[in-house]
Amino acid sequence: MKTYEFSIIASGLDPQADDFESRFYDGGCDDALVSFQKGHIIVDFAREAGSVDAAISSAIEDVTSVGGVVDRVEPDPLVSLSDISTRVGVSRAAVSLYAKGDRGVGFPAPVAKVTDDRPLWLWPSVAQWFYSRDQLSEDALIEALVVKEANDAIASGEKSMGERLKRCAEARRAA
Repeated sequence: MKTYEFSIIASGLDPQADDFESRFYDGGCDDALVSFQKGHIIVDFAREAGSVDAAISSAIEDVTSVGGVVDRVEPDPLVSLSDISTRVGVSRAAVSLYAKGDRGVGFPAPVAKVTDDRPLWLWPSVAQWFYSRDQLSEDALIEALVVKEANDAIASGEKSMGERLKRCAEARRAA
């Protein structure tokens, strides 16, 4: 078993209720820290499981079982150059060179901009690029893809996503 760290951002419960935190603990989230920030319930997990897809799908089930509405899974799929540097373990300067095309080819294009000089990239695409260059582990790539798949399932209103996440992870491992 491995410990996977991720957060579930949720809504739908009153944080002022007397049983707010114990409700999560009793509902299977005894491996998580529950907080309420800026109108959102944040459930930070350190979940032991056989795979990242099992960890995330079981956490989503636990949060929904106590009445929470899952809004998204993090780490955030939109990343800055600094985020990429941290996640991959290379310098920010190196990532900047990759992004400019000065060091290697085919780095994914940004998908959004916070400001004109602060673009954001989609982490699964960046993770795939670094994985193809043997600079990121397959486990890290699978985690990026599973988090994206979970968020896509949440956005589409899918209620039971365990099998979907498992298929995503298995497809990556088979590739």
